[in-house]
Amino acid sequence: MNALDKLKKKNEEGKFICVGLDTDINKIPTHLLKCENPILEFNKAIIESCSDFAAAFKFNFAFYERERFKLFETLIRSLEFIPENMLIIADAKRGDIGNTSEMYAKAILEDLQFDSITVNPYMGEDSISPFLRNQDKLIFILALTSNSGAIDFEKTKLENGRFLFQHVIEKINSWNQKKNCGIVFGATNSYELKENVEIFRDLPVLLPGIGAQGGSLTDVISTFIKANRKDYIINVSRSLIYKSNGKDYSEESKKEIISLNNLIEKLYNKENNG
Repeated sequence: MNALDKLKKKNEEGKFICVGLDTDINKIPTHLLKCENPILEFNKAIIESCSDFAAAFKFNFAFYERERFKLFETLIRSLEFIPENMLIIADAKRGDIGNTSEMYAKAILEDLQFDSITVNPYMGEDSISPFLRNQDKLIFILALTSNSGAIDFEKTKLENGRFLFQHVIEKINSWNQKKNCGIVFGATNSYELKENVEIFRDLPVLLPGIGAQGGSLTDVISTFIKANRKDYIINVSRSLIYKSNGKDYSEESKKEIISLNNLIEKLYNKENNG
């Protein structure tokens, strides 16, 4: 099963939440610090408690690259706990000159066997093309991000009156020849999502910004329902994985993702019965 099929299957099951494993040793429950590998123990419990209810898992590479001598050991071992039918995303935001991107693509998509990766399109098509050669993978390309700094470049207005991020989305649509492109589009401002959802066409969407960053889950779901489309996942990290700082942390995370799924189901039922 390729990456896009994994995403579509989960969406058809009513699952749209991507669990972001931005695991910070300074935020995990203190009782885990006695373990040989606290981050691995934390990830294992979160994955096992949320796997039946999630659409995907996303690993933010920054939290694993900083582990000094262990480097990717914790990351690789964490992957072993994830079911094969689950979409696994490397939130690495790579993108460089062609031969460098080639190495990034091989390392993350082939050696580490991630289904998907986030990439930065700033350097143009030749920096993206090495990731797109494998049509079984799903490449989420940054379009409009959820951080305040998005205004510096992404929201620059071009001579034709369009924003730079809209131009980027147009380019990504043209690159999507193998149907393995997706976009990252921040969910912090529901107005921007509503205004632009039509230009996404058939690009799958990864939406950060829900939860701790203030985006509205209800607004996001309602927007996609009105656009009559699925093929999207909503990333939730801190507000899900750090729901509790006690020994019940994984159970509380499970309760939270079930609660999110129930809300999504209600919104779809309301629309279908409307």
